[in-house]
Amino acid sequence: MSRVVLVTGATGGVGRGIALACGSAGWTVWIAARRDIEGAAVAAEVTALGGHGRFVHCEASDPTSVREAVAGVIACDGALHGVVANATSGLSPRPGAVGEVSLADLHDHVAVSLRGTYLLAVEAGPHLGATGGALLVLTSEAGFEGKAKLPTYAAVKAAQRGLVRALAREWGPAGVRVNALGPLAATPAMVEAFERDPAMAERVLGRSPMGRLGDAATEIGPVARFLLGPDAAFVTGATVMADGGSCSIS
Repeated sequence: MSRVVLVTGATGGVGRGIALACGSAGWTVWIAARRDIEGAAVAAEVTALGGHGRFVHCEASDPTSVREAVAGVIACDGALHGVVANATSGLSPRPGAVGEVSLADLHDHVAVSLRGTYLLAVEAGPHLGATGGALLVLTSEAGFEGKAKLPTYAAVKAAQRGLVRALAREWGPAGVRVNALGPLAATPAMVEAFERDPAMAERVLGRSPMGRLGDAATEIGPVARFLLGPDAAFVTGATVMADGGSCSIS
């Protein structure tokens, strides 16, 4: 059965990997992002894999933009089976001790990751209720155990997990599932983080039993597709780690 899903922040990294994995299953995948050219390119990749790729402009932290993006999906396809809240602040890979993080930077993290997830849930919730669909929120091991010099990123990722658990309980009676996915993947943001803090690569890879980062399209994307699809019909309120065993907390 073809499904209609929307993925925010899908112009690269894990979001793109999820979009491609869903496209390879023949799904209709909406790339919701603020970079139009890159978003359209990923939509074309989805179509090339056998899915139906579409692009819609979306500023994750803007209530009007999120509302219009979701409305555009419904106007075109008439239904929404899955939503992936993947957009994160562009400041995420930049390390800084708590006293070094400006209020403006904190605001950006909260606006994109936390407010963005909340806005997406508000707008997409009724449509997911109509299809018995699923909301998937991308979190991080930082939300479990914290990360030195990434205090704002860790804070919003932990807050997202709290929202996931609350929505799973609130929406469960309507048949809507809500889960979180914590990946450890080779993404542009991770590469940038390694470049800014060279010792970080040794710390991250040294604690992983598999000793490497995952591939966003072939190793992270299929996990997201499972959580969005009917095979995960009885999975809700969970955080699934696709991190090669890096984080032992689940």
